[in-house]
Amino acid sequence: MQNLNTLNVNGKRVLVRVDYNVPVKDGVVQDDTRITASVPTIQKLLDGGASVVLMSHFGRPKNGPEDKYSLKPVAASVEKALGRPVKFIASLPSSEETLAAVQALKPGEVALLENVRFEAGEEKNDAALNDKLAKLGDAFVLDAFGSAHRAHSSVSGVAEKLPHAAGGLLQTEVDALSKLLTNPERPYIVIIGGAKVSDKIKVIENLLPKVDKLLIGGGMAYTFIKSQGGKIGESIHEDDQLDLAKRLLSEYGDKIMLPVDVIAADAFDANANTQVVPSGEIPDGWQGLDAGPETVKLYSDALKGAKTVFWNGPLGVFEFEKFAGGTNAIAAAVGSLKNQAYTVIGGGDSVSAINKSGKADQIDHISTGGGASLELLEGKELPGVVAMK
Repeated sequence: MQNLNTLNVNGKRVLVRVDYNVPVKDGVVQDDTRITASVPTIQKLLDGGASVVLMSHFGRPKNGPEDKYSLKPVAASVEKALGRPVKFIASLPSSEETLAAVQALKPGEVALLENVRFEAGEEKNDAALNDKLAKLGDAFVLDAFGSAHRAHSSVSGVAEKLPHAAGGLLQTEVDALSKLLTNPERPYIVIIGGAKVSDKIKVIENLLPKVDKLLIGGGMAYTFIKSQGGKIGESIHEDDQLDLAKRLLSEYGDKIMLPVDVIAADAFDANANTQVVPSGEIPDGWQGLDAGPETVKLYSDALKGAKTVFWNGPLGVFEFEKFAGGTNAIAAAVGSLKNQAYTVIGGGDSVSAINKSGKADQIDHISTGGGASLELLEGKELPGVVAMK
């Protein structure tokens, strides 16, 4: 990919696609991880003499502009992270008002555009919208790894119209995740959790030939357990994935590790009654909501001595404190490998879990991209990455 050093930005206006799709409550950003991650790229451009126009999506608006999907509340967090004023431009990114506002920017100034998904053509990679967005800058930088798997106007479409380069965040993400695919140091352990096998099956299939052990947790484990004839009570599972789970266990049974016990609950509730039971003997009316103590020990032992680790997806319903133990224990086990192994965490729930556990500073790379991380690990070429070549 072309990097920032390939662009002469002195006196230029640079359009930067960032990923500011962050949680906002009562007009206040709740987690500014993605915002702070964009600061080095923005600062490098400003130091190079550019003015910067920031462009992002926010949520999934379906009918044009909606107040609840406005990026206006985000501007204050961007100002705080950058330590300088950020002008919020409330008109549509494709409008003449927006064009006039960005053309008035001076070197060293920063503007944040309104939600680019308010534009009807954004997700269609509309040619006319691409042309209008291209007028907003003299050069384009893609730094939104979390959107790099989308062939949208603001990601790949505008890149065809302007001199372009990958931002530092995008470059770091691609480099970090590529290490998981190309000659990873062994032993190589992957932990996959979350609710559904179907969401991550392509990643599982692509990584299984490459890994030494695949530890499966979370809701998806019950599909594998049921495929072996285990009793899973009311636990979440996917009947249409049972044959697939059975095939993977047949082909890679020596690599795949499943929970041996679980913490079962009599309801999906933070205050439910619980009991520890073997993973294939969950009583009727009960459901597995977390990894059991023997599973935690088994998985923690499997991680000892690892040289490469990738973790995506919690091992239980970690949002409920009573069922966060398994996820927190794995976070501690992965964190304990600092300076011994190359560790990567991807996926929104996994990132939240590692942040809650207080072990985030012990991880080599925490990915800001959920779907983009998974698609890269599936072996797919991402439209945004291709556009930066």
